[in-house]
Amino acid sequence: MLLKIHPSNPSARAIQKVVEILRNGGLVVYPTDTVYGLGCDIFNVKAVEKVARIKGLRIKDANFSFICHDFSHLSDYVRPIGSSVFKLLRKNLPGPFTFILPASNNVPKLFKNNKKTVGIRIPGNNIILEIVKNLGQPILTTSIHDDDQVLEYTTDPELIHEKFGKLVDVVIDGGYGHNIPSTVVDCTDQEPLIIRQGLGELKF
Repeated sequence: MLLKIHPSNPSARAIQKVVEILRNGGLVVYPTDTVYGLGCDIFNVKAVEKVARIKGLRIKDANFSFICHDFSHLSDYVRPIGSSVFKLLRKNLPGPFTFILPASNNVPKLFKNNKKTVGIRIPGNNIILEIVKNLGQPILTTSIHDDDQVLEYTTDPELIHEKFGKLVDVVIDGGYGHNIPSTVVDCTDQEPLIIRQGLGELKF
């Protein structure tokens, strides 16, 4: 199913339709402030396994991140962080970043790596933030790759639907996406470390 949702003013009915799909273990392709993402409810193990299969990954090797809708939500899934890290998050979120943070006990085991850390996003995109807010818990996020070597990521939701429509339950058309992924910042050491420079320019 290809579902068009207005990026500035998402329809409550359309958002609720996506939320119900996620609650029932469905997979969703959705827009972010960077590339389109593929995701599911992080607490539905079977759905997470399906995402891993689509990506051709074993879950323990995947390093999946997930999306929270605000700082209060984020604080449920990370252990207490220092004031300098909190200020860094405040300056840059919502935005095109994935921050690697110490995972709390609320994070499902299959998301934690050996370091007990987790990648968390709060993208600047109304559609996905409303979905996560209404779902009441985070959703997994992993980028949609394009096999074409010229384009690293697919940006056209109609083309994404042609390719992934039979593998997922809904592809959301929220307009064209970017073809540059998020900037990944590791905040688990004394100094923040940019481990992938993407769309986001980090403000200190």
